Order: sequence, then structure tokens, then C-alpha cells
Amino acid sequence: MSSKLRAVIPLLLTCALFTLPVTAQSPEPNNPTPAPGQGPLQGLTNAPSAGPSRVSTDQAKRKGTIKVDVDLVLVNVTVTDPFNRLVTGLEQENFRVFEDSSEQEVVHFSSEDVPISIGVVFDLSGSMANKVDKARLAAVQFFKTANPQDEFFLVSFNDRAQLTSRFTNSVEELQTRLMYTAAHGRTALLDAIYLGLSQMRGAHNAKRALLIISDGGDNHSRYTESDIKNFVKEADVQLYAIGIYDPVGYRRTPEELNGHTLLSELTELTGGRVFPVENLNDLPDTASKIGMELRNQYVLGYKTSNHQRDSRWRKIKVKLRPPRGLPPLNVYSKTGYYAPSH
Repeated sequence: MSSKLRAVIPLLLTCALFTLPVTAQSPEPNNPTPAPGQGPLQGLTNAPSAGPSRVSTDQAKRKGTIKVDVDLVLVNVTVTDPFNRLVTGLEQENFRVFEDSSEQEVVHFSSEDVPISIGVVFDLSGSMANKVDKARLAAVQFFKTANPQDEFFLVSFNDRAQLTSRFTNSVEELQTRLMYTAAHGRTALLDAIYLGLSQMRGAHNAKRALLIISDGGDNHSRYTESDIKNFVKEADVQLYAIGIYDPVGYRRTPEELNGHTLLSELTELTGGRVFPVENLNDLPDTASKIGMELRNQYVLGYKTSNHQRDSRWRKIKVKLRPPRGLPPLNVYSKTGYYAPSH
């Protein structure tokens, strides 16, 4: 057995304990959802850049921090084994990155746990009435995976989306806000995702993620699926979702039936994933696994060989060259980015 393989396997087995099947601030007024007539990005003077994420290689390698640089495209990558357990311990030479089918040179590699700016998008629609208590526990469990430099905000939604808590590093404040919520009304899921991504313009950390906790589907948003998909592709934010679904055989509305597909399509664009849950008792453990996954990702940086500033969508594909002896592995990364316009 090679020394490299011996280095990977113990880490993989260690992570299996955490990743089985798959891994202060004063109160603020609520913010309404931006008007859809403006379009997904209009009116956001400090909206996330539509260009690629970028890093400064020197300090990032030394300290695990990420700084802005105009040269590198940054890609977060998750690797899992056939049992959906996180695979750690891989090295730079185990990865290949392609942009529009053209292989790129990976010049930055990191697997450090860096501070994250995270938004939780929490479903309080009527269909969540018998699930909301367990969903709150899941959110609290997710907050417990936080590091001191992480920051969180909370968006809740039913008939409309509202900002329940602005960015804070006080987990206690977020827990308190969640306790005073009741489930009722319809489901403006797409509006809530829009509001969450918009709120990310105030993030202090380069790594950013949204966690959506919902039973899926949308029946009351002003934004369309197309609007949100375009916005997701422009915002450099990873999306994860816990889909709380009724067991097979239960009567579901058309919106609920479409919920899993919608969440899957949105999360896959960003390199995130949707975790379906039917047993409510599994919610806290699922939330912990997502928190662990966010902290056990690889970061690849490459200098694009395409120097055209044409604002076009460029597809990204990450492939593996794993050490010999490992089983087939799964790779998750964002599917692309928009090139700069100038």
C-alpha cells in the first residue's frame, strides 16, 4: 500500500463518525423582500460580484485565510466515498480542473477550515406546522458547528420573506429569534432565497453559504425559478438544503412534489447539496453533517487560460486522480461562473 493511500484512509475513517450517510447584536427590524420588478441584481448596489471568486495564494496557504486577488478563480470542492462519507487527506495533485473542457493549471490548494459567513433560510409556512419544532432543533445543531469567527444571519418566510436577524456571531441570539416563531401561511421560498443571497453583500468572510430548511416547493413568491437560478449563478455563495418531506404515500401538493427537484437544481449549481429527510428525528444529525461538510472542503485556485472579458458563462468541471486503492469517489463543486465584463 502506498504511503499516500495510508495517509488518506485513516482520515476517511475518522470522518465516518461524523458524516454517515453522506457529512452580538441587538434586535434588528425585519427587511422586506426586494421588488421583483427590479430584476434579480438591480437595486443591489453592493451585490456579490458576478465574476469568479479569487484568492491570494501566499497568506491563504500559511494561515488558511482567503484574500481577494484578481488572478485566481476559486472553487470549493467536496469529496465523498460510495457511502457518502467525507474524504479528506487528498493533495493538490489528486485534482484536475477544466474550464469549458480546457484543463487549467491549479496554482492554489488548501484544505483549511476558514471562517464562513452563513445565512439560514427557515421555512415557517403552514405546511411546516407539525415539523417546525424539530426544524428549530436542526438549526440550533447547525449553529453549534460554528467557529468563533463565523457569522450568521437568519431569514424566515411564509407568505413573505423577512430578515429575522442580521449578521451576528451570537448563536444565542439566533436561537432566541427562532424560539419566537410560528408556522402559518403560504410558501415564498424563492423570495426567501433571493433575500438571503442579497443579504450576503454584507458578509465579512470570503467563504459564504446558505442553508435552506424547508419542506420544499413554492406557491407564493414574486420571483420565478428562472430569476433565482440566474441570481444563484451570479452570486458566489454555496447553497445547501435540508428537504423535510412527508413519507412516500402521503398526499402532497404539486408544489411539494416539485420541491426536491427545485432544491436539487439550485444547490447543484453552487457545489452544495440537498439532504432529504423523512424522519424528523434525523434533522439535527443532518444539520451537523452539513456543518462538518462545509469545514472539510478543498479549495482549488486556477488562473483561467481564457482572458476574454465577455461576461459569458464558463463551465467548471473538477475531476479526481485519487491514490491507487481507493474506491470510486464523488466530487461536488460549482458548475461555473460568469466571466468579467471589463
